[in-house]
Amino acid sequence: MKRVFNFSAGPAVLPEEVLKEASEEMLDYQGSGMSVMEMSHRSKYFENILNDAIADLRDVMNIPDNYKVIFVQGGASLQFAAVPMNLMKNKKADYILTGQFSTKAYKEACMFGDIKVLASSKDKNFTYIPDCSDLDVRDDADYVYICENNTIYGTKFKELPNTKGKPLVSDQSSCFLSEPVDVSKYGVIYAGVQKNVGPAGLVILIIREDLISDNFQFITPTMLKWKTQVDNNSLYNTPNSYAIYICGKVFKWIKKMGGLEQMKKRNLEKAKILYDYLDNSKLFKCNVCKKDRSMMNVCFTTNNEELDALFVNEAKNYDIVNIKGHRSVGGMRASIYNAMPIEGVKRLVEFMEKFEREHNL
Repeated sequence: MKRVFNFSAGPAVLPEEVLKEASEEMLDYQGSGMSVMEMSHRSKYFENILNDAIADLRDVMNIPDNYKVIFVQGGASLQFAAVPMNLMKNKKADYILTGQFSTKAYKEACMFGDIKVLASSKDKNFTYIPDCSDLDVRDDADYVYICENNTIYGTKFKELPNTKGKPLVSDQSSCFLSEPVDVSKYGVIYAGVQKNVGPAGLVILIIREDLISDNFQFITPTMLKWKTQVDNNSLYNTPNSYAIYICGKVFKWIKKMGGLEQMKKRNLEKAKILYDYLDNSKLFKCNVCKKDRSMMNVCFTTNNEELDALFVNEAKNYDIVNIKGHRSVGGMRASIYNAMPIEGVKRLVEFMEKFEREHNL
């Protein structure tokens, strides 16, 4: 069996241990005589899978009792509309724009109310996080919105914005479960799981109870109402059952590895190896502001499109795949999520050193 070092931003690398467990249970899950993909979502087997996953996630993140956890479909992008539809009472919200996904969320929200841009880093192509310590948050804003880790640009909020008491909504898709977080500082956390937790097609939401309502200002589709999913324990309709099953295994893997403190330690170590090399390289450059660098998505370039393309192509010979940067920014991007082993980062740096010796004229 050949395994490559998969630096994809998502769908992304999963723990081998989890994949092996799932393969062993593919045809017969715990004596049921069938795969999880085949069983009813109303069965006792799946009820246990779902409830165990919720309990393990609560344990891993130390989620307070006054927050609900739901699993929904539609990808994180569907929450761009679901957030305003569920939270807007005054039809006003304040957004901080730090990349493509927060910008998309902002544009979507504009269809539902008066949306204000509190701060933006667009002026420098989203290569930094703006100062959010004293923003002009409106007194009647329903919430403040951020994308906490910016997959395309390689930036991360190291300090949460001062929301002046308004609920903070955070898209954590590419940093979810990468380090400990204080859930009580958020009104809503949501994440598409395909970057750091599981297969594509599932979103996890963690919502403070007082924000769950059926008093909507819009004609909100039943499937987009968070209350629908909360009241039915994510089983209003057939859920993405196999993705929930895999996520549950990843939660257990994180606990086995020592929890989120250990995840952060591992992730910082991997990121340091790569950033230290970039900071001393004469060929490769990381254009992200140092204090705002993501430890999940490391973006870099040679500032030469032909050389970047050659690097991406030759990397395959070293079992390094999906290293190409997003089409909107070019260059390269190494997504080093929880399941990326440190050996993968070391292999990447070894190849970068070799490439630099050969091409730094």
